[in-house]
Amino acid sequence: MWTGIIIAAAVIVLILVALAVRTTVRRRHLQERFGPEYDRTVEAEHGRRAAERDLTAREQRHADLEIRALPSAVRDRYARDWTSVQEHFVDNPDQAVGEADRLVITLMSERGYPTEGYEQQQRDLSVEHGRTLEHYRIAHEINGRVGSRDTSTEELRSAMVHYRALFEELLKDDTHPSGDERP
Repeated sequence: MWTGIIIAAAVIVLILVALAVRTTVRRRHLQERFGPEYDRTVEAEHGRRAAERDLTAREQRHADLEIRALPSAVRDRYARDWTSVQEHFVDNPDQAVGEADRLVITLMSERGYPTEGYEQQQRDLSVEHGRTLEHYRIAHEINGRVGSRDTSTEELRSAMVHYRALFEELLKDDTHPSGDERP
């Protein structure tokens, strides 16, 4: 009888250890994949469990997206478009920031990211671009204030820098194309 209890207890301990190891491995995976977005989500969701469910759901949605690598000619065209937007900044900073936002969204769409709304864009981008996502948030926030007296030229310049960080990452990032085609 004691042998049965000891064996049952040992099995329970092994199961608990396996679950703890699995949780730790999963947590590390999410922290590495999402970078600063992991901590931001934990704070927003008020706990690790809810945040990890959310981040796992983002990964699953992202896996269903058809993210495409861009051919070099298309990347070159986008690079030229970005240069043009930067040149417009000198004469019309407000308009250039709006153009930068639209160009980033167009590039996202061309890569295969859905662009149905800002919140969903953030969620989709966070899976592969968690380390530059804060740039997008800052730029978007400044862009939302364009035209008001609350935006200085320095803030608009900052928005351009932040948009550029995500733009450049999206432009060169072809690490996980869903299809078989490679640039």
